[in-house]
Amino acid sequence: MTDATVPDSPHGDSTHPRPQDEAARQRDAAAPGKPVVLVGLMGAGKTAIGRRLAARLRLPFVDADHEIEAAAGMTVADIFARYGERAFRDVERRVISRLLSGEPIVLATGGGAFMDNETRALVRARALSVWLRVPIHVLVRRVSGRADRPLLTGRDPAYVLSGLAERRNPVYAEADIVVDCTDEPAEGTTARVAAAIAAHAPPRSVHVALSERAYDILIGPGLIARAGAEAVAVLPRRRVVVIADETVARLHGRTLIGALEETGVAHTVLTVPPGEQSKSMAVLTGLLERMTEAGIDRRTGVIAFGGGVVGDLAGFAAAVALRGLPLVQVPTTLLAQVDSSVGGKTGVNLPAGKNLVGAFHQPNLVLCDTAVLSTLPVRERRAGYAEIVKYGLIDDPAFFAWCEAHGAELLAGDSDAVAEAVRSCCAAKARVVAADERETNSDGGRALLNLGHTFGHALEAEVGYDGARLLHGEAVAVGLGLAFALSARLGLCVPEDAARVRAHIAASGLPADLTMLNRRFSAARLVGHMRKDKKAEGGRLTFILARGIGAAFVSRDVAEEEVAELLAEEGCEA
Repeated sequence: MTDATVPDSPHGDSTHPRPQDEAARQRDAAAPGKPVVLVGLMGAGKTAIGRRLAARLRLPFVDADHEIEAAAGMTVADIFARYGERAFRDVERRVISRLLSGEPIVLATGGGAFMDNETRALVRARALSVWLRVPIHVLVRRVSGRADRPLLTGRDPAYVLSGLAERRNPVYAEADIVVDCTDEPAEGTTARVAAAIAAHAPPRSVHVALSERAYDILIGPGLIARAGAEAVAVLPRRRVVVIADETVARLHGRTLIGALEETGVAHTVLTVPPGEQSKSMAVLTGLLERMTEAGIDRRTGVIAFGGGVVGDLAGFAAAVALRGLPLVQVPTTLLAQVDSSVGGKTGVNLPAGKNLVGAFHQPNLVLCDTAVLSTLPVRERRAGYAEIVKYGLIDDPAFFAWCEAHGAELLAGDSDAVAEAVRSCCAAKARVVAADERETNSDGGRALLNLGHTFGHALEAEVGYDGARLLHGEAVAVGLGLAFALSARLGLCVPEDAARVRAHIAASGLPADLTMLNRRFSAARLVGHMRKDKKAEGGRLTFILARGIGAAFVSRDVAEEEVAELLAEEGCEA
């Protein structure tokens, strides 16, 4: 959400602004490329500001109420009196739909227009919405004594406006931009609205096209502050349970809760300790009991707020609670944003192995706030980068080359590099998930996303899923190197490819081989963990190998002896 504190008064109704500095006019004149819709309570100044804004943006100005009166052949007040509000809203919706189907305009809407679900969906899909948020006492002074306000006829303006604000403000908060206004000249407000529009950067988006429940992934800074506005568009009611990592809740919880409160979303916050140990049946059971105590029903949403552990845990809780609850993923680590939050895989670990209990449960929405990644420790950021590299190695050698060229910028926190990497990985995973949602293609498809994971999961199991000793992304980084080393050993790819992969992993500050983990491993124990991996079939180990960079495939015919010999060469004990 773009917040700007903007003084405002709709004194006067001139179509043309007063003369101003030409350089300032040019700065303001960049139209957003789509219609601009002004929303807010009666008296907010939508018409006065809209006329001036249209002049600055060099767009036509349209007043929705005037268009409705022209279409109906009677005033708004007469429509209300003769046919009632429901009929008026129907006419209003059809007029606004027509207006937003043409060239960009600045449109001032009536105070109740944005409250209509269908109208709001039209505005969301076709326009940039701006809420002019004005204090009640200012609104009362502006509208008192006016005869053109049907909702005020014979009633106390302060009482009516206060009631309207209580009901409507949480919905107005769904607007793309919010501008706080006071009773000052309209020129100041107009300039600030224009500046807010110019500064507004819509998030990158990726659409996951599933046959039954498609959803969007939004990527960009500031999305936690817009979580309420984005979530209410996809959830059945304004009620959620937030399941959060304790550390994430401490760092970013206030922002999320503020976003929910602003949009009138009732919420219960449940926290779990950080780390892989929380992905257990015991923690899951405790969460389900706490959710039940909080009074959930089947229309209650679940927001997973944290890294991959919370995403998997909360997603599984949403999948099994009351046989399925709506889910919004708000991943806060690089690894979760590029991989685990997308695709609907959820689950917990058992002592025998990782993710052995779980379900496919697609989210309704994924919000990847790239700004929160700046608070990650360097080690966590590098761990997430391993999953980014994986996407290039699977089927996109050009993206791997991009990683080699820009990985250092990404790890240093360059916002454009981070956002582009997240978008690219999400788009790649979305394509795979759309083609193979439940990993039924045993010879490719979604299974390829496990490149490096057979080795990686075995390493995690051996250290007891202790993130202090080995993060998931670090295990995957070693696993990628081992997968290419095994591929080279089997003559599937040239040794130079394996060396190139390991060189880039090491240059990124990640462990590229077992020796970099500063721990002795047993080849027999690691192979034993691989036998328990959920990808193993009929007692045969399953690996994702490669015929080169960007040419991964599924293999189930690798002899255990070959794996054990490779591990021995890599420094493992027998």
